Amino acid sequence: MKIKNILAKETWPIRRTVMWPEKPFDFVKLENDSEGFHFGGYVDEELICIVSLFIKNNKAQFRKLATKENHQGKGYATKLLHHVFEFAKNKNMNTIWCNARKNKTNFYHKFSMTETNRTYKKGGIEFVVMEVTL
Repeated sequence: MKIKNILAKETWPIRRTVMWPEKPFDFVKLENDSEGFHFGGYVDEELICIVSLFIKNNKAQFRKLATKENHQGKGYATKLLHHVFEFAKNKNMNTIWCNARKNKTNFYHKFSMTETNRTYKKGGIEFVVMEVTL
């Protein structure tokens, strides 16, 4: 997989298809998308995996990590997230965090991320804030 910097609008189709297929297209656009760094993983020139990173003070938040369904389970999201962690370290971030779907926390444990006591529900899905010190 080749990882490239991409535009926010290039993330939207995969965000919607993978994460919120029942919602209107605009639902997956983030108000601060223009402020983020967006990364895409390509296989044979096809964008198959995306994530967005937002930096504030000394903390980085990644959002909307998603892989096309027919490419899931092959390690692409793991590779992309390793890239994001390195990017954050190179920007001298102290912490990286995310809003994880509760049913996906084991995936983030592979990156030494731990659950906080901050939880919420959105669109009928339970989330927990997870973080790790870099």
